[in-house]
Amino acid sequence: MIDDVATDSSTSSEKSSTSPSRRARRVRMTGKERREQLLDIGRALFADKGFEGTSVEEIAARAGVSKPVVYEHFGGKEGLYAVVVDREMRQLLDMVTGALTAGHPRELLEQAAFALLDYIESYTDGFRILVRDSPVAQSTGTFASLISDIATQVEDILGLEFKARGFDPKLAPLYAQALVGMVALTGQWWLDVRKPKKAEVAAHLVNLCWHGLENLEAKPRLIGHRKN
Repeated sequence: MIDDVATDSSTSSEKSSTSPSRRARRVRMTGKERREQLLDIGRALFADKGFEGTSVEEIAARAGVSKPVVYEHFGGKEGLYAVVVDREMRQLLDMVTGALTAGHPRELLEQAAFALLDYIESYTDGFRILVRDSPVAQSTGTFASLISDIATQVEDILGLEFKARGFDPKLAPLYAQALVGMVALTGQWWLDVRKPKKAEVAAHLVNLCWHGLENLEAKPRLIGHRKN
């Protein structure tokens, strides 16, 4: 595997002129360690500059390796980006679905809101990458499809609540998408402003969601002139 050979490819004369302290800083990495380093560097650059603004040259330079090392591990920038996105999507989905425990439906909404806001707070770079339009076809899809996956997790619980209230449970998927989408879009806004505090944002989101559900009409009607 091409790896640190590229890093240490200087001539013997160059090595002889290199200070001992500089040589000491060169630590040979295993293939796994190098891969993780490249993922961390790529993640930071993609979050800061986007896919198009990031180059293989810059990734390699920050890692202190040559371009072939990046190609050896990921096949190119697209491959590195795909792995970064896949990891972030799985992290977010795991955090949200893991937070959804049995309990009162209103508490379920709070859990979902907090889980997304927790992810944004702890994995800011990852969220910035996810909310960008992906320029590369991903096996896991896009941020929109991830939101759809999360909505599916709350769909069954929402369906039970609908049935208990006498509403059509077949509409649960629509409402699940709407509720999760609202939280996700609010999260995108909060990503930059970070005001008010996370708990307050969650409280306001649940306030809108819950009181809207509490007074839900079994057969909603339009009051405007347009009917189709």
